[in-house]
Amino acid sequence: MFFKEKLIQGTLIKRYKRFFVDIKHNNKIITAHCPNSGSMLGLLNKGNGVWLSKSSNPERKLKYTLEIVSVNKKLVGINTFLTNKIVLEALNKKEIKNLINFINIKTEVKFSDKTRFDFLLSNQKQKCFLEVKNVTLMRKKNIAEFPDAVTSRGTKHLRELIIAKKKGYDAYMLYLIQRDDCKSFKIAGDIDPDYKNAFNEAVKNGVKILCYDCKLNNEEIRINNQINYEQ
Repeated sequence: MFFKEKLIQGTLIKRYKRFFVDIKHNNKIITAHCPNSGSMLGLLNKGNGVWLSKSSNPERKLKYTLEIVSVNKKLVGINTFLTNKIVLEALNKKEIKNLINFINIKTEVKFSDKTRFDFLLSNQKQKCFLEVKNVTLMRKKNIAEFPDAVTSRGTKHLRELIIAKKKGYDAYMLYLIQRDDCKSFKIAGDIDPDYKNAFNEAVKNGVKILCYDCKLNNEEIRINNQINYEQ
């Protein structure tokens, strides 16, 4: 997925009120939108290099959006609003090998009064619900983790996928790691034990787990390699 325009480089000063971030660019301070509701653990050190997009919408109060953070010379995509767009592009290009047999793709599909899943995939024989989560956390070298904060919504999605599986749908959870320096993935059970328990229950009930990393630069982000996950 290509950005509409080449990103603007700056230096992180601080993030605050969850959705605001101050960036130094050309000796000026820019207040930008931070499109990530997680803790962004490990990404927010003052002085980190960052990349911003600039909106052409004249009605936007914050013209800039934080897209990428550099940590130890590695780029990490933090914009959770791009996650499904990256996956949709990969689905259309048949880049997710477990899902290449599904022909029809629908987005934001209602499953119950409580839940919408990110995708409903189908062919003449099967229907499959696919939920996607964005991953940025790495606390140990080469190991990506999710979540970076307690996520009751994420736990609910896992439990709803179990229900979908029991109703005869295929059910997948895909963790999109917006960085390319990981060799494996695991659930951060110390951060959210309830999520870890729901994840284990989902696996036992036949929900399939997919993990992919991303290649990214200041022009594009695209899905890259499938990553193994640890139980």
